[in-house]
Amino acid sequence: MFGLQATGAAASWVVGRMGTDAHLYDDPDDASIPALLDSRFDADKVDALKRLLALIAQGVDVANLFPQVVKNVASQSLEVKKLVYLYLLHYADKRQNEALLSINIFQKDLSDINPLVRAWALRTMAGIRLHVVAPLVLVAVKKCSRDPSAYVRKCAAYALCKLYDLLPDQAMALEEIVDTLFNDSSPGVVGAAAVAFKSVCPNCLALLSKHFRRLCETLPDIEEWAQIILIEILLRYVVARHGLVKDSLLSTEIQGIIGSDSITSMATQPTDSIANGVSAGTMSNIMLFRHYIEEYSGFADKEGNSSRFSSVTTNSNDDVAILLKCTSPLLWSRNSGVILAAASVHWIMAPVGDVKRVVGPILFTLRSSPDAAYVMLGNVLVFAKTMPSLFAPFYEDFFINASDPYQTKALKLEILTTIATEPSIPAIFEEFQDYIKDPDRKFAADTIAAIALCAQKLPSVATTCLEGLLALVFYESSISNSVHFDGEDAVLVQAILSIKAIVKMDPVSHEKVIVRLVRSMDKIKEPAARSLIIWMFGEYNFMGDLIPKIVPAVLKYLAWSFTADVVETKLQILNASAKVVMHCPEEHTEELKRVIAYVIELATYDLNYDVRDRARLLSRLLPCYTTHQRSSYQPQNGDICKELADHIFDGKLQPTSPSASNYRIYLPGSLSQVVLHAAPGYELLPKPQSMELSHNNIMEPTRGIAKPSGSNNSDAESGYSTYESSSVYDSESEGDGLSDGDTNGSLHQDNRDTPLVHIYDASIQEGQTRQNVDENLADLISTDLSELMSKSALESWLDEAPAEPLVQSSSQASSARVAFTNLSFERKPKWHTLLDSSDSNGLSVLYAFSSEVLPRSHFLVCVDLYLENVSAKHLTDITIKSEEASSSMDSTGQTSEGSMSVPTIVPVEEIHSLAPQQTAKMVLEVHFHHHLLPLKLSVLCNGKTHPAKLHPDIAYFVRPLPMDLNAFLCKENQLRGMFEYARR
Repeated sequence: MFGLQATGAAASWVVGRMGTDAHLYDDPDDASIPALLDSRFDADKVDALKRLLALIAQGVDVANLFPQVVKNVASQSLEVKKLVYLYLLHYADKRQNEALLSINIFQKDLSDINPLVRAWALRTMAGIRLHVVAPLVLVAVKKCSRDPSAYVRKCAAYALCKLYDLLPDQAMALEEIVDTLFNDSSPGVVGAAAVAFKSVCPNCLALLSKHFRRLCETLPDIEEWAQIILIEILLRYVVARHGLVKDSLLSTEIQGIIGSDSITSMATQPTDSIANGVSAGTMSNIMLFRHYIEEYSGFADKEGNSSRFSSVTTNSNDDVAILLKCTSPLLWSRNSGVILAAASVHWIMAPVGDVKRVVGPILFTLRSSPDAAYVMLGNVLVFAKTMPSLFAPFYEDFFINASDPYQTKALKLEILTTIATEPSIPAIFEEFQDYIKDPDRKFAADTIAAIALCAQKLPSVATTCLEGLLALVFYESSISNSVHFDGEDAVLVQAILSIKAIVKMDPVSHEKVIVRLVRSMDKIKEPAARSLIIWMFGEYNFMGDLIPKIVPAVLKYLAWSFTADVVETKLQILNASAKVVMHCPEEHTEELKRVIAYVIELATYDLNYDVRDRARLLSRLLPCYTTHQRSSYQPQNGDICKELADHIFDGKLQPTSPSASNYRIYLPGSLSQVVLHAAPGYELLPKPQSMELSHNNIMEPTRGIAKPSGSNNSDAESGYSTYESSSVYDSESEGDGLSDGDTNGSLHQDNRDTPLVHIYDASIQEGQTRQNVDENLADLISTDLSELMSKSALESWLDEAPAEPLVQSSSQASSARVAFTNLSFERKPKWHTLLDSSDSNGLSVLYAFSSEVLPRSHFLVCVDLYLENVSAKHLTDITIKSEEASSSMDSTGQTSEGSMSVPTIVPVEEIHSLAPQQTAKMVLEVHFHHHLLPLKLSVLCNGKTHPAKLHPDIAYFVRPLPMDLNAFLCKENQLRGMFEYARR
């Protein structure tokens, strides 16, 4: 029978390995791999390469076959090429010289008609990770970011993450590629671009302004793990751009903290002050918010000083509303990480009334795998501590299952104690009774601790809890004497600890509990449990009516059992004796003095030095209480000793605030929330509205109109409609604008309220009516619409001035003026590469367009050149010339007689020498012959000519087209809509 079973198992094993390459792992060296690599047949090469990869997987070094493998990289077989790429990625760092020989093949494969080959070549080039190859990889990534295949563009996005480590100085170029990929139409490419954004430029949140709305719309279609990253990026952008929502939970908590008097009053605020489930500011919430927001000072500091909190917006903000709307469907995703990321957005940004929508998806996630449930429970604990009413009706979902691991059980217990209410506490206690009987005694001890927390939170059930805990103490003490089980001592100690915590709330009302515990000390043998009972006896020996009556008898019992107790119990007996003698009544003074003197004498000769030191301390600290002198006897420095003793033994216990490590104080969904410390790569949320000034300085000048001061954030604020153009030069992102320190808040407010453009007529008198003003403006210009829309008039924007005036002279000379408000902003020029250093022996030439008006001719455009010598040799005789002849201008049809006299490039002064690492600046005056075609130039250096192309930017040389008001209105009425067409 057993033989048949073994034969059947072997047969099933053989069948399972049929059709696979698993046999290669059994004996990879059973064939001649070098001979197979040199074979003419692709099947032999595939078999050899698979055997090599099997050896690599087993830890065998096969780098000696690198040259034979590399020569197969030019194979036409896709399977061979893919296996060679995998081998190269593994050994490229060890055999760098041989790996460089295959770069030409990779560059050739980047132009292959098969998108898979192009993607594999790019992935392999980016995975080689050699600094020598990094510039070539950057060029390949730029090329593949505009590839027709979405898969190739996706690989280009992932290659940026590897390239950033090799080329940290090329951050600007990498940001431009990320910007291009964000504008992609494929959701897979957008998700990969989000991953690249987080690795390359996570703090360049202004880059998202023109893509924000489309990213939100694409969010549900992106793959799941990229959704998590993109949700985090969008949340950071909204916080940095608009701040926190005024009615959100986070903002409400901060406002409550600011409104309180001090941190002390916050920590001692009762739970009755909770309104709508949102607790008032507490110490835990203060630590929570300080670990949520970067450089945040909107709440009270350690000294109790509070600062103003104004970085808030409304829930009607368009960007906030779109983000919440697009993340709502993701709350029911099949991926637990996506659910947690979407819930974090609603937790931070949604109004308090809308936060409850995250409860259902979170509770549904608790039924998934144990790992996902544990992570989700850790975040639920934070939510429940901040807003207990959110999960209070669903307490049954947090009951313990038999299959739950211990960590999950502990989190569920803490959540149950947090959300417990008067209606739900009977059902919770009924569950706790079953948990105490659990075989895992550590979990049973945690349940007993949870009972004490519930009693502290709900004082009405304190008496019931004490009765149950006392019964448990008596039961555990009885079985511990007969049979010893592992963990039972921990249960007994935790039960007495819970009684101690409940009694501390009102010691006078619970003095009978202390008496019953003291009377059972003879049965309790656990040293830690006996020490706790002795501590309670000494701490509350003078309270109530019953405890002072039993003090002499209990003290005599402790003196009698002193020698048989352990060190921990002996120390507590000494402390309790000191507390008793300090509060003993007059009728028992002499009796207690003799008992305490006896105990101190026993301790003085104890074998443990800690006990001996404690006895000597008490004998010196309480000489008047521990000697048989007369009551009038006053030892030297008696007042000082008595004051010190009162401070040590009779001082009120100061409540110790829990440390930050006891709280889950990190952002929901982060790894730090699970490991309870700041994990590598953890980032706080940006400071609210930290990018507002820079964003406005970028956006407002490009719109050309002033934004109304009272308007809400509209479509224009996100920059979506403004950035629809796909021009070579995106003028919207040319600069980062002003930083927060460049201007103050008052100037920024004035710029918002002041219009950017003022139109007025200097000839208008004070008494002139509005109607006359409109008539004067209407009479200023008039022309024929057909003439304006003609091709010649359109070309006049670029080349020629109008031969005859388009504006007819009116009866009265106009003195209309257009004044632009000085907003005191600067725009950083966007530099473009004219000549790369790798193509010109070390000469790097960058160019940027300037808005300077040249007096020589209105056809010329000013271009600033930035030249740098990045080589180790001197560069001489550097100049720039145009390759286009003036005679070719007539054939293009783009120039006219008015511009024939204007040269293509105004001659510039030659740079005779440029030392290594030296820079120079040159101003070039250029006449473009077409508003779209680039201008061909020649850069001369060291006697060599390097071709270059200067691409125009139409925004710098387009001129206005005058038009009559009536003609403009007529033409406006003829414009078709987006989806209208005319039948021809």
